[in-house]
Amino acid sequence: MLVDEHAEALEADLLRHYGVDLLDWHRGRLSSRRLRVLVEHLPADSSYARAVHGEQADWTLTDHLLAAAVDHLAVANWMFATVHRDEDAEPAEYPEAVPRPGDGVAPAGVTSAPGPSEPRSATPAEIVAFLHRPA
Repeated sequence: MLVDEHAEALEADLLRHYGVDLLDWHRGRLSSRRLRVLVEHLPADSSYARAVHGEQADWTLTDHLLAAAVDHLAVANWMFATVHRDEDAEPAEYPEAVPRPGDGVAPAGVTSAPGPSEPRSATPAEIVAFLHRPA
């Protein structure tokens, strides 16, 4: 059970955010219902959330959207540079995505093929070939 595994983080958060001592539940001064409500509504930056979700707890929707915007801009710049480069010049390296917590990104230099249910992105070579084909 997650509460048992992270009881110290939970105890610290109850004191920090609500001024409630977890021992009050054992003493009968805090109902199980109230304790559940307090735990369920701990803020995203709580120690308990970090203990349970790791670094994912630090990323908000805004952080994910900003990372996606940066990734899309980098790919757009790469595409522009690829289309407008001299034919004899080396192609630009495809940009790497901003790492996100919990996305399972392999360390640099380690690649893995997508599984059968995962969509496959086009390779940089496939994109270049597509952009350079006659209309």
